Amino acid sequence: MDWDNKNILITGGTGSLGTAITRHLLGKNYRLNKLIIFSRDEQKQYQMALKFPVTKHKQMRFFIGDVRDYERLKRAFQHVDYVIHAAAMKHVPIAEYNPDECVKTNIGGADNVIKAALETDVRKVVALSTDKACAPINLYGATKLTSDKLFIAANNIKGKKPIVFSVVRYGNVMGSNGSVIPFFLKKKHDGVLPITDPNMTRFNIPLIEGVEMIMHALENAWGGELFVPKIPSYKIMDVAEAIGPDCEKPVIGIRPGEKLHEEMITTSDSFYTYDLGKYYVIIPATHDWDLDEFISNFNAEKVPHGFQYNSGQNTEWETIDSLRRLIKEHVDDTFTV
Repeated sequence: MDWDNKNILITGGTGSLGTAITRHLLGKNYRLNKLIIFSRDEQKQYQMALKFPVTKHKQMRFFIGDVRDYERLKRAFQHVDYVIHAAAMKHVPIAEYNPDECVKTNIGGADNVIKAALETDVRKVVALSTDKACAPINLYGATKLTSDKLFIAANNIKGKKPIVFSVVRYGNVMGSNGSVIPFFLKKKHDGVLPITDPNMTRFNIPLIEGVEMIMHALENAWGGELFVPKIPSYKIMDVAEAIGPDCEKPVIGIRPGEKLHEEMITTSDSFYTYDLGKYYVIIPATHDWDLDEFISNFNAEKVPHGFQYNSGQNTEWETIDSLRRLIKEHVDDTFTV
């Protein structure tokens, strides 16, 4: 894929994943023309600009805006080649309490990104999803499922425009803002790690692997695919033991809208799911490319009917020791037990 002189825009670019994508792109030998960080929080943009100063990284641009604002998006997308859509309201309890705000950002914002991309010269759009969008039981998951459907269906309304929309879905990003591991690391100093349910499991993916999957989708998507990584699960009690073995671990109950186990592929999805080796891909029911050619090109293998990908039934698990190593490597290099 040719990155020379390309303009890339990241919505929600000041978040954990947006920052990791930025670091990845700047660390490569790509001769990017512009890397545009689009977000609504000026303080976060200021802080990010200190990490990636324009004086050193001349391709960096910081663009204040909200995905709810279509006209602002359309202005920002001028002459942009690739869009990574990471902006979202993602905290489950906050979304349950403020449902209309979550809908405006996660659904209305997704629709605006699609329309702005179709009205400009954008060539590729990758939208970030979540395991909570699979068989959702909370509002956040429902809005992200709707967002996924919008981006996938956008390939049907592009006409002759040479644009490709795809989606990447992954589990909890290790160390991302608001996730359990940074929360436990802070609570460790209080000597108490609150446990929602001792049987809870979650998928786990380091930031860099999330970035790699986004890059894979940018480089390989044909249109309408939903990519899912093959990643390990962890047990919440193992995370607590890895971080604070001497801490109290009171059970406080599942929060509103939470699942005991997370899913990324349901049995109903299995009819459209293929194994690509490092990733699974759920292909769209309607597509304008040849399936046999797709299978041959990516050496794709159809999964069995009834296949599902669930964090509680995974075949690969993090251990207490592996979690400690990953925390030190990816979250906090000063971490000790």
